[in-house]
Amino acid sequence: MENKKKIFINYTAIDSDKGLRVDQIVAREFPEYSRAHIQKWIKDGVLLVNGKKVKAKQTLSLTDNVIVDFLEDAQLVDLPEDIPLEIVFEDKDLIIINKPVGLVVHPGSGNTTGTLVNALLNHDSSLGFLPRAGIVHRLDKDTSGLMVISKNESSYLDLVQQLKERTVKRTYLALVVGVPVVSKTINEPIGRHSKIRTKQAVLQRGKEAITRFTILEKYEGYSLLKVNLDTGRTHQIRVHLSHIGYPIVGDPLYGNRNKFSSGTNEELKSIISSFKRQALHAQALELVHPSSGKLISFNAEIPEDMETLINQMKE
Repeated sequence: MENKKKIFINYTAIDSDKGLRVDQIVAREFPEYSRAHIQKWIKDGVLLVNGKKVKAKQTLSLTDNVIVDFLEDAQLVDLPEDIPLEIVFEDKDLIIINKPVGLVVHPGSGNTTGTLVNALLNHDSSLGFLPRAGIVHRLDKDTSGLMVISKNESSYLDLVQQLKERTVKRTYLALVVGVPVVSKTINEPIGRHSKIRTKQAVLQRGKEAITRFTILEKYEGYSLLKVNLDTGRTHQIRVHLSHIGYPIVGDPLYGNRNKFSSGTNEELKSIISSFKRQALHAQALELVHPSSGKLISFNAEIPEDMETLINQMKE
């Protein structure tokens, strides 16, 4: 992976800039860079005003010259790996992928290699200069489906803002234990479980979390739901559905207590027991394209293992 990137910006202050902070002016004139990125340049002494190092709070005067001219190191030290990616769409700003079951998104404890980040760095080495290789949201290891990755800092900032403003629409399919009476909006805060650190839970001191679901199909003791997220908390769908008594089929973390619906026959119990992941799929993704401003949408077919399980429940 290339480990250096040429950064060059050059700006001369005008009359209306007088008295404004240098980091504010650079962020305004070069919106493709985040404020945090610009402040790092200042801290590292590579952003110069009239050839001298400055502090972020320094103000500018008429004709002051701001320049950044250096080779920047990649943000990531992870190595590229030749891991196949199913790319649904790609242009100069975005990559839309259909993530398979079993692929971890970010390297971490116990998963230092073989992740989506490693695959993306192999696909495009320039992603190493972006936070998290351009990944702006995540899916759990055993959740399949659509994810969006930014290819430059400008689109990264735009997508992060869209997620904050909730203009990104994410639609999931979830096969759950039980049959809800009606569609519902779940508005319950989520935080880290007080005793089991790998779990999340509904907690009054948690962060706002809103999940909406509608019932697509009903089976004998099970249901297929369409789920939409207003927020993006860790394990949100899994936590919320389990909290209201409809855990996702196969969920090893949040569904063990209610693994089967009452009256499930032994054959179906055996089939469900052999399904070793949560039956959750990110089916659709809708967002505003960072450059064109147009609404774009994508769909990913339900994976074969989940489709087979649904068909067996219909029998």
